[in-house]
Amino acid sequence: MKFKALFSFILSICCLFAIGAQGSRTENMNVASLIQSRLPSLGHRNWIVVADSAYPLQVSAGVETITVNEDQLSVVKEVLNALAKAKHVRPHIYCDAEMDFVSPKNAPGITSYKKSLTGLLKGKSVDKMLHEQIIAKLDEAGKTFKVLLIKTPLTVPYTSVFFQLECGYWSDAAEKEMREAMQKGG
Repeated sequence: MKFKALFSFILSICCLFAIGAQGSRTENMNVASLIQSRLPSLGHRNWIVVADSAYPLQVSAGVETITVNEDQLSVVKEVLNALAKAKHVRPHIYCDAEMDFVSPKNAPGITSYKKSLTGLLKGKSVDKMLHEQIIAKLDEAGKTFKVLLIKTPLTVPYTSVFFQLECGYWSDAAEKEMREAMQKGG
């Protein structure tokens, strides 16, 4: 009887480690291929995050973290290019509000990063929000929806870029108009 109990305990521990390992892994394919393979499955309310190396490993079931060994700005560019071609989704982009206050004295590389990121995001609507607030949104979304988090080797703080996916063929204005018509009864 003791053997069965010990075996069950060991099996339970192994299962817990296996479940925890599913949420994070290192990907060998290039980022363009990764995004191309995942994007068709993603839709409205899903997220894609391009994160720096210190971004925390979240435990919400829907958050999948993939570590890549590619430059963060290159990954942001790949995500933007893929989303520009996608007909089914469009991004609502968020950046950390803290990034505007990170000093080059404390974070070498922040000035060139911000300049390059501004160039990549030129002409796009970008909302800035406190980092903890964005993480809370991701945590909540990850309870029901898929969040693809691509973690890069960048070591500059508050540089993650967040893409909340919206329906690509239905605008916010169309949604608002429909909801108003529904409230009026037709």
